[in-house]
Amino acid sequence: MLQYKVVELSHVSDETIEEALNEWTQKGWKFDALQFAMRDGSRRPAMAFVVFTREEP
Repeated sequence: MLQYKVVELSHVSDETIEEALNEWTQKGWKFDALQFAMRDGSRRPAMAFVVFTREEP
C-alpha cells in the first residue's frame, strides 16, 4: 500500500526545503512533489508543501 507524507513549510527558502528533503528521505520516504502557494502581488511563495511517498507492507 502506498502511503503519502505532506510536509508544510511556512518559511520557504532553499535551506528549509533542503532540510525537509534530507530529514524525510533519511526516514525512508521518497520525494514525490513540491508545490508552492503564492501570495497575491508577490513573487515569493508564502508557503510550500513537500510530498513524499513510501510503500507500506
